Amino acid sequence: MSDEMISPILKSHTQRGVTIVELLVSIAIGLLVVLSATGLVASTKTLFQAQTEGKETQDTARFALDNIAASIRQAGYVNYDFNNSPQITPSTASADIAGLDANSVSATSTDISTPLGTAVNFSDVLAVRFFGSGTGAGDGIVTNCAGFPVPAPTSPSTADQDRGWSIYYVANDANGEPELLCKYYNPVSGKWSAQSIVKGVESFQVLYGIDRSDPPDGTVNQYLNATALNALDAGIVLSGTNAQERAQDLNRKTFWKKISTVKIAMLVRGSQNARTDTTSSKYDLFGSDYASVNGGNDKGTTIQESQLPAQTLNRIRKVYAATVQVRNLCYVDSTRGTCVPPP
Repeated sequence: MSDEMISPILKSHTQRGVTIVELLVSIAIGLLVVLSATGLVASTKTLFQAQTEGKETQDTARFALDNIAASIRQAGYVNYDFNNSPQITPSTASADIAGLDANSVSATSTDISTPLGTAVNFSDVLAVRFFGSGTGAGDGIVTNCAGFPVPAPTSPSTADQDRGWSIYYVANDANGEPELLCKYYNPVSGKWSAQSIVKGVESFQVLYGIDRSDPPDGTVNQYLNATALNALDAGIVLSGTNAQERAQDLNRKTFWKKISTVKIAMLVRGSQNARTDTTSSKYDLFGSDYASVNGGNDKGTTIQESQLPAQTLNRIRKVYAATVQVRNLCYVDSTRGTCVPPP
């Protein structure tokens, strides 16, 4: 066989490799593909986490606002089916709605009469009173903010103190997470207790819409916080020869009984870090107009994100608000002793 015939056969079986340059280029392209895929996975995870956290804050706020709104609509409720039920809330009884500005309460203390003097991000306290239904532990028709039944008063003479309670306030749990709590009185055990409603509420703020018309017409003329309402009460001229009579006269005239609507707002945060943007946001819970006029005097209605705990700065945060109409408005006509609703 000639050399000319062998040479092509040998050449066809000669092994060929890649150069160093080709190898480096292929490695670089592979790394770019891997980095792109990793970046896509990371961005998708971040987006998914942000959407999930946003949805959770929305669910948290919806549940809390629905619970509070139900209690406000229940304020002043009287069960007229109960034989011993009073026809109206006595004019000398305390108001059906009360509150504290930039304050908190203990879970086991009596009502809101012993405030702690401090609060998470200057959050407020909202207290609602109403008549229950049924005897003993109650029949379950009327419940407090924690879902427990509230019984009707044992007799008209004890109607004032036998009204049920739904008290809302913010406190930190054992892990330092802020939560909105419901405080209530258990008539069976005779003790006060509190139960967490939702977690992640960094600020809870309340404004009260009062009807200052004379005669009252049920229309809101002014929105005030608890401090401003108490200041109006401090200017009321009271009659009576002793402290008890003056206290009863204050209950007759208090501006807390002129509340027609309640405006509530909350700053709710997610449970884990899900943001990559800068943490320099400002949250005006009642809007920028209220903040520009009253923000300096109503602490907690404006929250600077930079002043929040550093480990929580990258969490999703949103403001949620609602205005609730007080349904059971009742102005006592002293001449007739009957309940006169606004026209």
